[in-house]
Amino acid sequence: MLDLDTATPLISLGISLAIGLLIGVERGWRFRLQAEGTRVAGLRTFGLTGLLGGCAGLLSDILGMSAFAVIFIGFALAVSLAYWARRDDNRDASVTSLVTLLLTLVLGTLATLKMTELAVSAAIVSALLLRYKELLHAWLKRLEERELQAVLQLLLISLVLLPVLPNQGYGPWQVLNPYEIWLMVVLIAGISFVGYISIKLAGADKGILLTAITAGLASSTALTLNYSRLSQKQPLLQGALAVGILLACCTMFPRVLLVASLINPALFSYLLLPITAMTLVTLGFALVFWFKRTLTPQAAIEHLVNPLELKSAIGFGMLLTTILLVGRALTEYFGDKGIYLLAIVSGIADVDPVNLTLSRMSLEQIPLTSAVTGIILACSTNTLVKAGMSVSIAGKGMLWRVFIPLLSAAIVGLSISFWET
Repeated sequence: MLDLDTATPLISLGISLAIGLLIGVERGWRFRLQAEGTRVAGLRTFGLTGLLGGCAGLLSDILGMSAFAVIFIGFALAVSLAYWARRDDNRDASVTSLVTLLLTLVLGTLATLKMTELAVSAAIVSALLLRYKELLHAWLKRLEERELQAVLQLLLISLVLLPVLPNQGYGPWQVLNPYEIWLMVVLIAGISFVGYISIKLAGADKGILLTAITAGLASSTALTLNYSRLSQKQPLLQGALAVGILLACCTMFPRVLLVASLINPALFSYLLLPITAMTLVTLGFALVFWFKRTLTPQAAIEHLVNPLELKSAIGFGMLLTTILLVGRALTEYFGDKGIYLLAIVSGIADVDPVNLTLSRMSLEQIPLTSAVTGIILACSTNTLVKAGMSVSIAGKGMLWRVFIPLLSAAIVGLSISFWET
């Protein structure tokens, strides 16, 4: 196998040429209907630009980086003048093509400076961005202000804040690791945002089923509250809305398994059976009630809001920090019983913080069986809270549609968990 970063100069030049041709194929195809001579740059120009970049890189090895600087400045001035001459001609004077030419020169240079794999990867990504211009513009037109804000917030907490946080323990028992705590925040925020985007891209025609399934990734508690209120106002839709609540709760269980397994893969085999049983019980009731439904609400999807907000992410981080401290304190003073108390209390509000905490603690501080039991306790507590919420808001109609199925799932999950341990 040939190592690209140690390739001979001749092969490196060939790769530089190939990079230029790759990008040139996309540019040439896009403007293929224009007459010969009416384009500033086509397939040959981009190929030669990549080759020029490769030569500049080889010269830089001999004469220093000043050689590349001179070539780049000269080339940039030349192509800029060519585009300036066509400023009143719309045939092929887009800034995109100008920037792409300069990028091709730089990538061609990188290919001969022992950064070949980086150059090739960047060339492929560039070609894809150029190729899917219409698709990207279509997505941009559908993008709402709150969605753009959510994207920027997600990038802020993941790519700006996370890398600068110290990756070491602080505070009591050295359990407060800023990097790990914020990483958990980013993980939950990312899962929530993916759930929201899946609803947005699929459209409202998918209705209640897609809404409920994706809401399980974002917040099954929020969907339970929303659907319960909607059921109170529109009793005829109660059957379909109850199915939505069950599906959201059903989706929560695999999410818990996924997050716990990502943190500690050893938890997977222990959690698989109880989580699968809880999922199947809830899903079974949902399927029965779905086929017995009379109406399907079309406006249910409109009641969901973007789950990603920076304030909520920070609040989650504070909650997780508190649970980490409480969890370690309970472990120190009460042993495994403290863990179970923490799981029950934390599960009332949210499963994710205690799931993350126990999964992390299972790596070194507590036995796997204790973590598994605690996670199942938290899931069961949270499930019963949502069941009670639906009955208290929507009335007795939710007693047999939601409360009994969720109670059954909690009992099955706890029984299997205690049996395994």
